[in-house]
Amino acid sequence: MVFRGTITDAANFDPSVDAETLYNAMKGIGSDKEAILDLITSRSNAQRQEIITAYKSSFGQDLIEDLKYELTGKFERLIVSLMRTPAYHDAKEIHDAIKGVGTNERCLIEVLASRNNRQIHEMVAAYKDAYGRDMEEDVIGDTSGHFKKMLVVLLQGTRDESGVVDADLVQQDAQDLYSAGEEQWGTDEAKFIMILGNRSVTHLHLVFEAYEAIAEMSIEDSIKHELSGDFERLMLAVVQCIRSVPMFFARRLYKSMKGLGTADNTLIRIMISRSEIDMLDIRECFRLRYEKSLYNMIKDDTSGDYKRTLLNLCGGDDDLAGEFFPEAAQIAYKMWELSAMTKVQLRPTVRPASNFDPAADAQALRKAMKGFGTDEDAIIDIVANRSNAQRQEIRKAFKSLLGRDLMKDLKSELSKNLERLIIGLMLTPAEFDAKMMRKAMEGAGTDEHALIEILATRSNEQIHAMNAAYQSAYKTSLEEAIQSDTSGHFCRILVSLVQGAREEGPADVERANTDAQVIYSCNADSDDMEMKFMSILCTRSFPHLRKVFQEFVRCSNKDIEQIIKKEMSGDVKNSFYAIVRSVKNQPSYFADRLYKAMKGLGTDDRALIRIMVSRSEVDLFNIRKEFKETYDSSLHEFIQVETMIVSLSLRLLALIVEDKHQIPK
Repeated sequence: MVFRGTITDAANFDPSVDAETLYNAMKGIGSDKEAILDLITSRSNAQRQEIITAYKSSFGQDLIEDLKYELTGKFERLIVSLMRTPAYHDAKEIHDAIKGVGTNERCLIEVLASRNNRQIHEMVAAYKDAYGRDMEEDVIGDTSGHFKKMLVVLLQGTRDESGVVDADLVQQDAQDLYSAGEEQWGTDEAKFIMILGNRSVTHLHLVFEAYEAIAEMSIEDSIKHELSGDFERLMLAVVQCIRSVPMFFARRLYKSMKGLGTADNTLIRIMISRSEIDMLDIRECFRLRYEKSLYNMIKDDTSGDYKRTLLNLCGGDDDLAGEFFPEAAQIAYKMWELSAMTKVQLRPTVRPASNFDPAADAQALRKAMKGFGTDEDAIIDIVANRSNAQRQEIRKAFKSLLGRDLMKDLKSELSKNLERLIIGLMLTPAEFDAKMMRKAMEGAGTDEHALIEILATRSNEQIHAMNAAYQSAYKTSLEEAIQSDTSGHFCRILVSLVQGAREEGPADVERANTDAQVIYSCNADSDDMEMKFMSILCTRSFPHLRKVFQEFVRCSNKDIEQIIKKEMSGDVKNSFYAIVRSVKNQPSYFADRLYKAMKGLGTDDRALIRIMVSRSEVDLFNIRKEFKETYDSSLHEFIQVETMIVSLSLRLLALIVEDKHQIPK
């Protein structure tokens, strides 16, 4: 195994000198924390064990106990954990995860899904030595069901590590997994446990490829469809570790620092356990997936000596780097391949109501607005539980039966964000998009992010409908409005997109290779770089662009997103970046937009409302899942905690987010 850690053996190492340095840093009043962290993070774990021995020999004291006495908080946990051997550190993490009231299932999943046979055997022995107990028995006593069974399988440390692959068994395992899940009603969990818990990494790579050919979906999507709860999370973690352990830990690190607060125990555990194994690869995978270096993420999310220690373990800032390590380039290529192969079933959260009666709804809405005061709850219950097509029927019935304009009545009775939400839901999708484009350009200043978001994510048909709605509502063309409000390359990109002339159809492999070469040959100093990017990114079909971006990694050893971020700036960069993100995973793009709308100083209510309304009948369920997976918090919870939206608007958003109709398998 090739180790690609950031911490290695220090040259000219003398444990006695280091022991004396640490002793001097802790004697007297106060302690020299910088000297402590600099020394400990520049020695390998094996060297730290020698320092512990030399410290006791020289001073008759226990180094770990002295560190616990002198240091406090997260910094103490981090430094003391660095002094333990990897096996004893893992053993303590498992012990802490299952002791007391409640179980930290995510810690169990992370550790047991990612360790090899040797690491598991050493951890089990360390647990027995440290606590006088059997790890397997303790895990069994604290977990249940299929989750427990898979943990027990992993605790055996008996995964095939021979590297020998039987082609017939690959096909059989792929078919068995398909038969155990997608092919039947119900799931044979035992088959998933047996195959994913015992087969070799090399074998399972081939099984996953064969499975995708049979099921026309990735094994991850099948697991999400077939399993649930902690068992689902465990099996997904196993699959992610089979595909790429560094990418698995990059995801875990990102989740530990994003969302509601920092999960410091997770952050500490991963930074310590991987610092001598594959931290360089984790850094690259982190940059690949999240377009930000791990170094800068830690820098922005932590503070003090704790931050300095973590940054030393991280080892460097990758944001200025352009090229991948070979391993990360292979992962990037595979990610685009998976993106091209995966057939995502888009799921809305708002669907047509059964037993729909537009006349009754019209009368109920009128009653809710008639007289003194307004029954906002009644309005919310009707509007949020009808599809857009049904709402249009209600508008017609309201005018036919009552001779009144429903939209005008709603505007006069409601206010602020609740009015924006209700009116947005009552407009047709084309009318709503047209209005959002108008709002983005009217008054002082332009909301470029809104223009980009809408035009980069809509189909040709949706853009044509929006153009017609804009012309009807504002008596001018949307193209003319864009040209008068924007300029330069950014204007040209938007004008290209607003034509609604993107090609449709599958990828052309030969042409994709040519397009990738065109992008690769672009010179950042030349005037035509933006035009060449525009000629491809704004006109080619999404399936074709997935292949282009995949081939770009192969021919350049770089990722298209990183090139855009490094070589371009401003609205041009944001436009191309949005297109690439939409091509890769559009629900993930919208999840990111929602997160940014709510995080930081104040909430971008207009962006929040725009996305929730426009995606509620398209893919809001998928967006919810991406949000939960990325930020480790439900979208509903995040809206409640992070926004200042008042209760009625919050209730309406909750109804939009909720998936009220379960789709059968």
